[in-house]
Amino acid sequence: MCIAGLSLSGCSIQQRVKRADKKFAIGEYYTAADLYKQCYSRLNTKTDRALKGYVAFKQGECYRILNNPRAVNCYQSALRCKYQTQDSIIFLNAGLALQYQGKYKDAAKSYELYLESHPDNYVAQAGKYACNKIDEWKKEGSRYKASEAKEFNQRRTGNFAPMFIGSQTDALMFTSNRQEKQKGTKKFKRPSNVTGQQLFQLYQTRKNAAGEWGEITLAEGLYGSAEGDQQQNDSTDKQAGNAEIGVCSFTKDGRTMYFTYSKPINGKDLGAKIYRSERASGEWSEPQEVKLFADSSITVGHPALNATADTLYFSSDAPGGEGGKDIWMAELDGNAWVNAQPMGKGINTPADEMFPYVHEDGSLFFASNGHPGYGGLDIFKAFRDTTRKDTTVWVLYNMGPTFNGVGDDFGITFAGNSQEGFFSSNKGDKKGYDKIYRFWLPEMEFIAEGTVNDELGNPISDAKLRLVGSDGTISKVNARRDGTYKIKLKKDVKYVMLATARGFLNAKQQWNTLDLKDSKTYTMDFALSPISRPVKMDNIFYEFGRWELTKTSETELDRLVKLLNDNPNITIELSAHTDLVGNEQFNLELSQKRAQSCCDYLIAHGIEKERLTPVGYGKSKPVIVDKALNKQYSWLPIDQALDETFVLSLPADKQEICNQINRRTEFKVVKTTYNLY
Repeated sequence: MCIAGLSLSGCSIQQRVKRADKKFAIGEYYTAADLYKQCYSRLNTKTDRALKGYVAFKQGECYRILNNPRAVNCYQSALRCKYQTQDSIIFLNAGLALQYQGKYKDAAKSYELYLESHPDNYVAQAGKYACNKIDEWKKEGSRYKASEAKEFNQRRTGNFAPMFIGSQTDALMFTSNRQEKQKGTKKFKRPSNVTGQQLFQLYQTRKNAAGEWGEITLAEGLYGSAEGDQQQNDSTDKQAGNAEIGVCSFTKDGRTMYFTYSKPINGKDLGAKIYRSERASGEWSEPQEVKLFADSSITVGHPALNATADTLYFSSDAPGGEGGKDIWMAELDGNAWVNAQPMGKGINTPADEMFPYVHEDGSLFFASNGHPGYGGLDIFKAFRDTTRKDTTVWVLYNMGPTFNGVGDDFGITFAGNSQEGFFSSNKGDKKGYDKIYRFWLPEMEFIAEGTVNDELGNPISDAKLRLVGSDGTISKVNARRDGTYKIKLKKDVKYVMLATARGFLNAKQQWNTLDLKDSKTYTMDFALSPISRPVKMDNIFYEFGRWELTKTSETELDRLVKLLNDNPNITIELSAHTDLVGNEQFNLELSQKRAQSCCDYLIAHGIEKERLTPVGYGKSKPVIVDKALNKQYSWLPIDQALDETFVLSLPADKQEICNQINRRTEFKVVKTTYNLY
């Protein structure tokens, strides 16, 4: 009796596995996952290892398709049962599941294992490449901005695939499984065998007079009346009833809608179809099926019309594609859609490509988990390569981290020909619920801003700035009272800016806005040198007790070269000063040679000799303390000369500070009319 009982139990498990396989085959993944889970717990690892590994793998497949993070645990259980000896596809699908969760290092290892036996597999190659590049992609960022469109989302429900109703941007329709009562209809209580969630339906909303999105309601006319039980599984009418309906597209006038429609018949889900409905008297008419294939068993969905409504893009697993779900297209001939064909390898992969959308500029957007991405479905943009003779070649790129991340990102729509709109994603949602996000592309802005100060850092309130661009533009602006300014720039222009002020030398800076990919602010500060008083040159150093310049002095001297070039009509006296230590005659000779060394450097860098007068003052002209020096050293009185009498009255440490201050190189303007006459 025990042996017979075990035999019957074994038969029962085998039957349950077969039942689960049937549910999996028709796409009822939620129901299938539950059946596989029941079978797994009753199988013995030693005696039923192969079957237990198979059941764990299939349970993982259900969870992966449903975006359930438990998929990874199921794959690991299958690997412990050596399922990879049955089918190495487990490494590929485990990689997809790991990448979906953002576990990029583990995903890369799993892809590598699959590539050992399938080196040419594009999905594994793309997955491994993406996992290795992910950090670099995140650093690159994106100019697009995005935020959650909270007015469309509801807790513990899925909301996705938003679409503007026609070319106007004041009405929106999206897919949701929220369960409020709408216009007398009953709640849809029957959960989906595919997802385990409540059925998805189409909801719509419009902007009010204040420009805010108003009440969210079911699409009028598609859901029948409140009469009768909407939970019964029949197919006697084409009203939505207990069907799942969503992912829509509209003609530009907003009067014709194409949408995905899936209704169980006698308890069996026979796949999705595309239906069409016309809007009349404020409601949508009875839906009519759009025939795309002669074989009615082929699943189609996610319709997307081009701007002229003569090409229909859609997703299908029909034979002839690359595998999984592919993007297809069909052409309008009269009232029929003909010549249905897959988009080819430039768009499709052996994984899934879904949710197509055509921008008014002709660009094709779609979601894929087969091309290199961040994990799960990512939004991609594709456009024809017009530089090649073969115009069927597509240029494809990932829309970047603003849109894509860990999880699924899909279902994009644009407001007309703009670069703003909505998309859907389950990023950051612990339960995996899809939410609608808004996005926009800020206008690139280029700014030059900064301050105009004197050589001591004091703002010059009457400074003027003149900006000349290579595009012929000329701008003039006055600095504010605090010496600050701000000027707007243009892209791809070379600029020269001249800062001027009465009693000061001019200063000039050059830069360009070429090849910029994002907004940028240039900080351009100007320090204007006075005409009426000497200007100390910082960081001019000589060999100890010698006059040879050190390498570190070149930066400051190069600034002086630029100043002289910016002011070609001035001549200067360049002077060197020593401290109080040493013989007076020696200090005079040393300072003269140091001044000459500076002049020699300027001459070597293109400054006319006639514009320069080197003078060595030795220790005969000690520094007079000003406000800036007093602020730095409060023990130095303003207007005090740092002469021998004062310095020797100080402690040794303060004497050394005074000696450092007195050791300096300066220049002052002698004439402002050089070569003018």
